[in-house]
Amino acid sequence: MEYTFRQLKIFTKVVELQSITKASEELFLTQPAVSIQLKKFQEQFSIPLTEVIGRKLYVTDFGHEVAEAAEKILNEVEAINYKAQTFKNEIAGKLKISVVSTGKYVMPYFLTEFIKENPGVELQMDVTNKSLVVDSLEKNEVDFSLVSVLPEQLRINNLELMKNKLYLVGGAKSEVDLEIQQGEVLENKPIIYREKGSATRAAMENFMKEKEVYAKKKLELTSNEAVKQAIIAGLGFSIVPLIGIRNELQDNDIEIIPTEGLPITTNWNLIWLSDKSLSPVAQAYLDFVSEEKDRIIQENFEWTKKY
Repeated sequence: MEYTFRQLKIFTKVVELQSITKASEELFLTQPAVSIQLKKFQEQFSIPLTEVIGRKLYVTDFGHEVAEAAEKILNEVEAINYKAQTFKNEIAGKLKISVVSTGKYVMPYFLTEFIKENPGVELQMDVTNKSLVVDSLEKNEVDFSLVSVLPEQLRINNLELMKNKLYLVGGAKSEVDLEIQQGEVLENKPIIYREKGSATRAAMENFMKEKEVYAKKKLELTSNEAVKQAIIAGLGFSIVPLIGIRNELQDNDIEIIPTEGLPITTNWNLIWLSDKSLSPVAQAYLDFVSEEKDRIIQENFEWTKKY
């Protein structure tokens, strides 16, 4: 058998995504190029790796076994490359981070310089809701996670980065009297929630429970961007993190509605499992953030202090 490194990489990506089209997009290849390499790879085996039923591609049991072996080979090759760079006194390897949805407005600023200074580091960052972020950390699938609420069920270490403030906001078209009484908007206007599992939703629900405020009309959306667009369009109101609405505040598309008990203030924390042995790359990154976080905050998040 004379399969190539490229064929292994293409096949594992097809198996992961269950789609030749999606694999070609993620690998920045044309669909025909992926199909040709997949065919050449298949020709080296007498047992089918995949099958097409209707228009959907399925991976056979044998295909899954081959993909698992291929993944191990690819990882070993990457390890060799990283070791070679390490011998040249370069920091090299994978850095895996999971980030809660709103953290996408924060985390890149704490990564940019480190990645630029260390070209041998390969970043893998997954942005999702809190429950999935904590799950990936618990399964040891990532080096670090960025959260605004520390998970109580895990033994973790944490590095506090910066404050996270949540305000009640409405769109410019909402025409809300800013002298409203406590809870009037939350009780009588449509309230937009994030999906279950979101830390923002949990903070919002806890606040309303403590204030004994009950929304009569609720809407549920599954992303920060969807919530923002709904607010701008006048669809409803929500309690959202300040960090995610900078441009909308500057453009007067969204306005903060002064409300007793708000803002809710938490902290962004970089967390990792207490008993995890950090890789050289992960340790180097932790050292970098510990030393540079104050400067990064001052340079990029000074604007939050005026709210």
